[in-house]
Amino acid sequence: MTTRKRPACKLFVLDTNVLMHDPTSLFRFEEHDIYVPMMTLEELDNNKKGMSEVARNVRQASRTLDAIVSGFEERIENGIPLKGPSGGIASGRLFIQTEPINGALPESLPTAKADNQIIGVMMHLAGKYPKRPVILVSKDINMRIKARALGLDAQDYYNDKALEDTDLLYTGAREMDARFWEANGKDMASWKQENRTLYRIKGPICPSLLINEFLWQDGEQPFQAIVREKNGKTATLELLKDYSHQKNSVWGITARNREQNFALNLLMDPEIDFVTLLGQAGTGKTLLTLAAGLTQTLETKRYSEIIITRVTVPLGEDIGFLPGTEEEKMTPWMGALEDNLDVLNRPGEESGAGSAGGEWGRAATQDLIRSRIKVKSLNFMRGRTFINKYLIIDEAQNLTPKQMKTMITRAGPGTKVICLGNIAQIDTPYLTEGSSGLTYVVDRFKGWPHSGHITLMRGERSRLADQAAEVL
Repeated sequence: MTTRKRPACKLFVLDTNVLMHDPTSLFRFEEHDIYVPMMTLEELDNNKKGMSEVARNVRQASRTLDAIVSGFEERIENGIPLKGPSGGIASGRLFIQTEPINGALPESLPTAKADNQIIGVMMHLAGKYPKRPVILVSKDINMRIKARALGLDAQDYYNDKALEDTDLLYTGAREMDARFWEANGKDMASWKQENRTLYRIKGPICPSLLINEFLWQDGEQPFQAIVREKNGKTATLELLKDYSHQKNSVWGITARNREQNFALNLLMDPEIDFVTLLGQAGTGKTLLTLAAGLTQTLETKRYSEIIITRVTVPLGEDIGFLPGTEEEKMTPWMGALEDNLDVLNRPGEESGAGSAGGEWGRAATQDLIRSRIKVKSLNFMRGRTFINKYLIIDEAQNLTPKQMKTMITRAGPGTKVICLGNIAQIDTPYLTEGSSGLTYVVDRFKGWPHSGHITLMRGERSRLADQAAEVL
């Protein structure tokens, strides 16, 4: 019997931005070893002050390193086993640079730069362990390019990516093919329950369905339903309420396409506590969410008020400090809210606000609406609990998974949380479509009975906006 030689475990050299991005990254490399250069520790020390998310992560990473090092009584040069400190998640060893390393860097790279000193450490380690893969892990693209140009191996930090390919992201709906009823309609039962029409289907598609996933079929008799229950090879579907019809309008707004109808069914369902809406600009995410919020706050009194927050990442240069209260400081970021309220308060037959009383009536209605909408900054969310609130998180693609967890865990009894965003428009450094907090929650919450997701496909803003989205 021949014994197979175990492949040499890799040695990952960590750049500072990996620890800044995910302080638990020390435990995410499984059986492989980690090397932390002295310059990485130096840069952590330089970034520890402040109240920003990065400074918090740096302090967390420093505390983790301290706990690992202080509990180890042997010589650090031989590496510190991570099995104990990580609770069995990682089985490799942690090496910290303990000797001065003067790697022979090319003359074109200035040695004063921290990135180049880390590359120098990499070159030294690659020479010291020729039979072992030595890999730089960095979120900095230019750092990875420099390392590769010098013949060194470099990778992005992938552990925080919910999905490798965002094309695989759950869309929340699937089309039923022509043979759907033939394959899954045997022994089908149909019944009415509290004004709801339900179908029980049985067939090969049932195990792959998710709770609150939408099924649709176009044709002479269009069919739109949501999966309410599934049990092995059987599933229960419920026919959707048609919000495209004027009689079911929500605050004067009707669904203009199939996905908007799906979205309104989620937003108006009291059993669904968490909704995620993805879609490019102009698909109606904010308008539908606000219309549903106003109806359920002012008409049915299901929620006591609407709270809107959004991630304040400027598109261009920052405009400096803003005067006023928290609400006034957030006003420039809330242009989208103002635009949508103008649509929802427009006079005429379409508006749910009603125009009885003319200008006076409309002004009074607007004041009532604004008194029920609170604009909050993300920075002051820790420790809060929202009870019976309708919480809208706009531009959620700019949140990290950790920030997203902080936001959603604010929800108390009776609160509904709606996350809106477009993962093609991420403005936060080091966040990608795969590692955005929005992608993360869509992937983790799919199939939970009290959450729903839909990706809005069609822009409904104007023919100009649609053409711009297509050709520019």
